[in-house]
Amino acid sequence: MAVKALSQHHSTGYRIKNVRVRRASQCPLPLGGGRGMGWKEGDRHPAQTWASMPQDDCLAEELPIALAYNGVSHAVMMATPTDLEDFALGFSLAEGILGTPAELYSVEVTGHGPKGIELNLHIHGARMSALKQNQRTLAGPSGCGLCGKTSLEHALRPLPRVTTRPLPKAEGIQHALTQLKHHQHLQGLTGASHAAAWCTPDGRIQHLREDVGRHNALDKLIGALHHSGSQTDTSTGFLLMSSRASYELVAKAAQINLGTLVAVSGATALAAEQAEQTGLNLIGFARDGRQVIYHAS
Repeated sequence: MAVKALSQHHSTGYRIKNVRVRRASQCPLPLGGGRGMGWKEGDRHPAQTWASMPQDDCLAEELPIALAYNGVSHAVMMATPTDLEDFALGFSLAEGILGTPAELYSVEVTGHGPKGIELNLHIHGARMSALKQNQRTLAGPSGCGLCGKTSLEHALRPLPRVTTRPLPKAEGIQHALTQLKHHQHLQGLTGASHAAAWCTPDGRIQHLREDVGRHNALDKLIGALHHSGSQTDTSTGFLLMSSRASYELVAKAAQINLGTLVAVSGATALAAEQAEQTGLNLIGFARDGRQVIYHAS
């Protein structure tokens, strides 16, 4: 497999594909997550001079993940094939397919090689009946959490009000930001994944999940939070996303009653509008020494 790239990195890790690439660069500064093995700190080529060499590199895996409920196909999402039980539960709760984790009885994971992975979820009969009235039939790319909805009504579904919570302190957000990259193992290897993290009020990261799709990462985190049970207190703390704050992230956070969403990039207009309607605290552009508050409950 041949890949053209404009930066450097060589590592190994989980759910990645090792490939041979040809690196081209004027300087050692990485453009993605990679740092490569061909340069050392301080190397710089003369202006207008480019050097290239073959090197090993890592790519994040992205596979079709099919979700079926009681044997009935529901959606196919492009996702990183890790933490699949978390993904199955989190997706089901965030989409309103399940009301509680107890309504999911089992998850059967079936691999189909390069064609993808199927998750067959056995759920409560009443939930299955309701699902048949709101069936997804299309595929969802990794960058889109709304793809596969069959009507405008389903795309912008009514959202519940979240429990009012105070804004997290700026110091807590800043502390979480300093930790974030150290927890993003897949991003460090590939430079191609998003992270969703649950943080305590003082900014300590308790849980983090990664995926090539930001909404998939959040689904996995939601599943992880519920699998951890009483060990994680979601009545305090905040959600930290390594992406922009888009509508589907606000919708998923509101559906699960997570009171605060913090994103490292900006928010969309619809996300800010829905945050106000649901009472969700929404903070964007969380960077070193700054942040933007779009809505405070």
